[in-house]
Amino acid sequence: MTAIGEPLVRRDGARKVTGSATYAYETPADAPLFCHPVQATVARGRISAIHTAEAEVLDGVLDVITYRTAERLASTEDAELALLQDREVAFRGQVIGLVVAETSEIARHGAELVVVDYLEHEHDTELSAERDDLYKPEKVNPAFPADTGTGDVDAAMASADVTVEQTYRTAMYHNNPLEPHATTALWDDDFLTLWDSTQGVHPSRKAVAKVFGLPAERVRVVCPFVGGGFGSKGLPHANVVLAAMAARAHPGRPVKLALTRQQMFSLAGYRTPTIQKMRLGATRDGELTALGLDVVEQTSRIKEFAEQTALPSRMMYAAPNRRTTHRLAALDVPVPSWMRAPGECPGMFGPEVAMDELAYELGLDPVELRVRNEPEVDPESGNPFSSRHLVECLREGARRFGWDSRDPRPGVRLEDGWLVGTGVAASVYPSSTRAGTTARVRFSQGRYAVEIGAADLGTGAWTVLPQIAADALDVPVEEIDIRIGDTDYPVAAVAGGSAGTATWGSAIVEAARTFRDKFGRDPADGDEADATTTDNPARKKYAMYAFGAQFAEARVHADTGEIRVPRLLGVFAAGRIINPRTARSQFLGGMTMGLSMALHEESVWDPRFGQVVNHDLAEYHVSVNADVDDIQAHWLDEEDAHVNALGAKGIGEIGIVGTAAAVVNAVFHATGVRVRELPVTLDKVLPALP
Repeated sequence: MTAIGEPLVRRDGARKVTGSATYAYETPADAPLFCHPVQATVARGRISAIHTAEAEVLDGVLDVITYRTAERLASTEDAELALLQDREVAFRGQVIGLVVAETSEIARHGAELVVVDYLEHEHDTELSAERDDLYKPEKVNPAFPADTGTGDVDAAMASADVTVEQTYRTAMYHNNPLEPHATTALWDDDFLTLWDSTQGVHPSRKAVAKVFGLPAERVRVVCPFVGGGFGSKGLPHANVVLAAMAARAHPGRPVKLALTRQQMFSLAGYRTPTIQKMRLGATRDGELTALGLDVVEQTSRIKEFAEQTALPSRMMYAAPNRRTTHRLAALDVPVPSWMRAPGECPGMFGPEVAMDELAYELGLDPVELRVRNEPEVDPESGNPFSSRHLVECLREGARRFGWDSRDPRPGVRLEDGWLVGTGVAASVYPSSTRAGTTARVRFSQGRYAVEIGAADLGTGAWTVLPQIAADALDVPVEEIDIRIGDTDYPVAAVAGGSAGTATWGSAIVEAARTFRDKFGRDPADGDEADATTTDNPARKKYAMYAFGAQFAEARVHADTGEIRVPRLLGVFAAGRIINPRTARSQFLGGMTMGLSMALHEESVWDPRFGQVVNHDLAEYHVSVNADVDDIQAHWLDEEDAHVNALGAKGIGEIGIVGTAAAVVNAVFHATGVRVRELPVTLDKVLPALP
């Protein structure tokens, strides 16, 4: 009686499409107040005066909170959350005031009436690899060494038969989930309740409790539904603390705050732009002898975040001489943070395009070049892979895509005025299961309730976790009730790092086994058992990753340079697939986001003012259904007994990895024009078209 592997329909689907699912800002509340941030209009400086009188007399305004009146926070260790504590302005868009009012419209109007005088300082917001103040971070996200190396890359490059030395750039990206970052906060008898749009209720509670100096048990975070996050809701941002501050100033009344789309470009994190100097050396038959990647990124001057961009290069292909480095520029900019597949997503762009360039230099098929450099063990750790089926993904993808009929010459296929080409790139994402997550199984009136503080940000937890529980308890899935999204339930890890289902599911499996061991198959009402995930000892013995292969077809209009991608196909090896329906949705969503990265997405930065100028969805373009005609995701039946009790690997992020490189490689094959800076826009190919 197994439910795992069944393509069950989403349990939360009907509620979402009918509008009955309750999101953070929609939380029912009696006589709520609303607040709206006042933001700095300079990129660096100090407030010399802040004029709030006109806002304070506006009918319906209850309060204007500034550094003069805001409570002193118990912890200012996290500078991003140390809001309204002093006069200093660290970046344009920083919160310097908060208007609390009877309606959201009045609060917004009040914020517009606040006038601020500044002592403006010279700011520095421009990223460059030529800066003389680049520095090496102590670690890159979350705790990896910034630099690694073995052998002598310089000497190997000098002696290589064929080399590629190029610089690749990825843009600044903003996550832009459909639901903005939003919070409803209520203080009641020194107890704080937050209805928050978050990827982790327990991590959010921990952070907020620290900021306000509260025991964790005096903070409750509730989040049954999330309208997308893509990493941006993995950690609390300004909205959570601001709503809590406003509610504490007005105890007994709930306070609501939802960031506007424009505010999200300053206050909700983003992916740093990257500059990637890539070096490959190889023998004539395509064996890599040298691999080097030096990455330059930006971080905020007030809080460091170092994206682990070079990490996938450390383990992807065999090469005896290797070096990877990270360098940061600390700028007067908002704080960067997680975005879908941090590290792997931007970090596979430069290397996978460089591999394509090397293949053309060698006159070798790009799929074959990757196969020839398949490592026997993890080049970084020396450990065997728990499972690695990249070659099979490449072969199966090539078969499904019709790769064998491809003319290897670039720029020779013209159909009805369109130059047509195809490209390939590999995908990888680490597989992990986090320790310290607890699940509880309870029996009552003939049904099993499974409680765990997980968060479903659209990935399908409401559906797949009951499937896992039903399988572990050996009962029909219809007998399982799942309860998630609340700190009243047992502690759960954040929905991030493609570890959510694997971690939560492993805890549920262990709790179900404990329950059966204690109560058998005839439990009584009220019987319950719980279990907590522990460190997996196999992680020290094996390198654990999911792999994939991305194939793309690009069409570039020979006269206008217009670029279309009518076909995307991915094949993945990602362990045991719990629900094919939700899994395919995750793969396709990631691939679409990768297409968006390739052709559309770019946060255009104006260093004169220190801000993103296209800070709305009218000008920050993302891919939509009309942008791809045929998108397919397939997977191999992969068994991996080492990764966790489920044999499941994460699938939420690997779909985005490699897609942009496959598109760029397809554009080159179509036109002969090599684009090394994302996004690929017509102005980058048009001048070089015949």
